[in-house]
Amino acid sequence: AIRRQRQMCIRDRLWIPILIFAYIKMIDPGEKREHPVLNVKYYAHRGFHGEEGIPENSMAAFKKAKELGYGMELDVQLTKDGVMVIHHDYDLKRTCGVNKKIQDLTYRELCRYRLMGTKERIPRFIEVLREIDGKVPLLIELKMETCNRKLCKKVARALDKYKGLYCIECFHPYALYWFKKNRPEVIRGQLSEQFFKEKEAGSFSRKIAYFIMKNLLTNFITKPDFIAYRYKYKDCLPLKICRKIYKIPIYGWTFRDKKEYKDNEHYFEGFIFEKFVI
Repeated sequence: AIRRQRQMCIRDRLWIPILIFAYIKMIDPGEKREHPVLNVKYYAHRGFHGEEGIPENSMAAFKKAKELGYGMELDVQLTKDGVMVIHHDYDLKRTCGVNKKIQDLTYRELCRYRLMGTKERIPRFIEVLREIDGKVPLLIELKMETCNRKLCKKVARALDKYKGLYCIECFHPYALYWFKKNRPEVIRGQLSEQFFKEKEAGSFSRKIAYFIMKNLLTNFITKPDFIAYRYKYKDCLPLKICRKIYKIPIYGWTFRDKKEYKDNEHYFEGFIFEKFVI
């Protein structure tokens, strides 16, 4: 009986290194790629906004970022009639004071509203591409709560015709997987954070998804070229593994003042910032 108990203890202990090895391998992003867009250090978050009359994700914010020479981060999602528009939230409560979702409105209906009490409206993705015209790099976040193949296809087709530097990122691993399979040349980044520490709520299945995403456990499938993580969690275990073992570039988001940036500068290769000049 004692021998049997010892054998069971040995088997139980063997599981620990096996699980550690499996965890490390799942975070493996694969072969490190070289690309000019991966040398870009600074992205103005939702354009360069905050000045009077310049709301986030507006054409004015993108023009200002271009004027200052910064790369820019922006968010793309679809209207009810399939038009690609630039807006972070899935609804208009915060930005336009209207309790309506973008996916429930046609683009024509969306044009009735203005951003943050200004004259600026929600721009189309195509309009922004024309305005920037390759002058500064783009960091394009695909906004999706489910496996939105339609959004991936539309964004990819628009970018096929674009000549400037760009890369894509998304919280949902499906976007990275789709681009890996259908546009493997496009540089892609996995967005994440410590969801539970940020008190993100949801169903049991959503909590499972949050656990997988915060630990970057889909990297071995999606093969991201960089990780974009909420900067205050710079010392979390998955980032330590990516930084020390896999040497993958890590971008920090979102810096809101120069002190935050200076205090964390040596932890990141890229910086997504807003409302101050670096």
